Amino acid sequence: MLELNNINAFYGKVQSLWDLSLKVEEAEIVALVGANGAGKTTLLNTICGLMSPASGSVSFLGRRIDGLTPHSIVEMGLSHIPESGRVFPDMTVRENLEMGAYPYHAWKMKEETLKQVFQIFPRLEEREGQLARTLSGGEKQMLAMGRGLMSRPRLCMFDEPSYGLAPKLVLEVFRIVNSLREHGITVLLVEQNVRHTLEIADRAYVLENGRMVLEGSGAELLQSDYVKKAYLGL
Repeated sequence: MLELNNINAFYGKVQSLWDLSLKVEEAEIVALVGANGAGKTTLLNTICGLMSPASGSVSFLGRRIDGLTPHSIVEMGLSHIPESGRVFPDMTVRENLEMGAYPYHAWKMKEETLKQVFQIFPRLEEREGQLARTLSGGEKQMLAMGRGLMSRPRLCMFDEPSYGLAPKLVLEVFRIVNSLREHGITVLLVEQNVRHTLEIADRAYVLENGRMVLEGSGAELLQSDYVKKAYLGL
């Protein structure tokens, strides 16, 4: 479904990604874990068209997408939910969600999709008429996730969805991400919360200093001595 081959990318003159390859198959949850500064967000920005790779290729649904504009990539069915629950603060919850349905195919089915989003995030339905700036941090994160789903994506990329949330909300976010495959959505999940991420991931990659250092199933990496020592404090 999504395939990256030998991606190299730069911030200015500084190389941030080194010869990265990654694959996500349909209906999978694939995790990308690593510490701050490892290159995880850079990789997502390269996939969604916010950055251009210096070399290598990015393909989605069998078509090269490196070089396409971000809105063209969204219209193909790839959604990117950035970290920190970014929302439009002076718009209502419903208006924020509707902003996510701007692709033509999604706008035609806006009301149907809105019902599905409210099923996944019932709290948002309760807050439908509230301004986004009045929401709690956890509710803003749910709103950002819901807005990403309004484009009716085939594949959803989440960047640190549990960042800054209380432990109870962290568990809820991971439960929701894990449930998305029931709605036909494939997931690429970028996270620092390694244990919870690997528990729900079918496959996972470990990224360090812009290089892939390890890959395997979520269960295999949970048992990896390297992962235990470097990321789980064991």
